[in-house]
Amino acid sequence: MKEIKAYIKPHKLNDVTLALHQMKGLTGMSVVDVKGFGRNRGKEAPNRVVEELVDYVPHVKIEIVCADSMVDEIVSVIQTKAHTGLRGDGKIFISNVESAIRIQTGERDGDSV
Repeated sequence: MKEIKAYIKPHKLNDVTLALHQMKGLTGMSVVDVKGFGRNRGKEAPNRVVEELVDYVPHVKIEIVCADSMVDEIVSVIQTKAHTGLRGDGKIFISNVESAIRIQTGERDGDSV
């Protein structure tokens, strides 16, 4: 199993979500509003948030745990639908998931997702 974390611009969330809904086998995703900064430290971002003299840029974090076989397709969808061509489009990170457990049933690993 893999975990995909994608940081995208908030206004691209609907496009990404609608495209991911079309994928067979995708069992779900989590979405969190986040703020941070990248290489330009948020100073040039039009929607930046200033807190205690630090500039942050709002983004949305998408988290998906999936079978290894789905990673390339999911990443392709996110990359295509979140792309604006402007600096700060976001990042995608892929990590191994050692184990997963569904609390309700006790199912483990692939069956739990």
